Amino acid sequence: MIETNPPETPDHPLRHVAIIMDGNNRWAKKRGLLGLEGHRAGVKRVRDILDACREHQVEALTLFAFSKENWQRPAEEVGGLMSLFATYLKREFKELVAEDVCLRVIGSRDRLSPRLRKLIEQVEADTAGGRMRLTLAVDYGGRWDIVEAAKALAEQVRQGEIDPADINEAMLEKSLCLAELPAVDLCIRTAGEQRISNFLLWQAAYTEFYVASCYWPDFDSAAFECAVTAYYKRQRRFGLTGEQVVQQDKNTCSSSE
Repeated sequence: MIETNPPETPDHPLRHVAIIMDGNNRWAKKRGLLGLEGHRAGVKRVRDILDACREHQVEALTLFAFSKENWQRPAEEVGGLMSLFATYLKREFKELVAEDVCLRVIGSRDRLSPRLRKLIEQVEADTAGGRMRLTLAVDYGGRWDIVEAAKALAEQVRQGEIDPADINEAMLEKSLCLAELPAVDLCIRTAGEQRISNFLLWQAAYTEFYVASCYWPDFDSAAFECAVTAYYKRQRRFGLTGEQVVQQDKNTCSSSE
């Protein structure tokens, strides 16, 4: 039997969860449905996972909704996905406000329709005061994120605001999409796939990865619980040896007494 209760005082509390929501099309095909029905079922799953995150005091949830590479899919599917995205924003924003959730969309908006861009801006403004952060990555890519951050630093150099020799990791990180959020602690990918697919490449440097075999529409609160349990069973070393981590924990406990 799987132990599902996380430790009461974890060394590295789960603050930020990112999810690559994979398998919607395969879920639909397995049931003899159109691919869009899988995406529609996947949208309904978001609320369940938000509730599960809240139960575990997770501060931020970031979902990979639409990658830059997804534009290569059939035009009908892309159009359906954008329509579903707009529908989600319209239907859920009042619930997000009521549940104290701040929604933000990251990624390029150049290829989104003016109407969708306006809707995103409206929902972001209406939910800005929320304590929990829900981030949807739409037309996003990790490489794009890093390039945009580099461009921002280059512009500061051109304006004479900073010296190239002074640029460091912290400065670049401040220009990334999730700069204001804690580091990603756990990245979950559904459908059994074991790759990062250009998602949060910088932010995932020390992220714990968890692969769920089920498709995203089947990833319920119980599946999320399994991922959380697996996370808390791991020893996060951040370059140290296991022995160093144990000693570090002992020192922390001693100093807090």
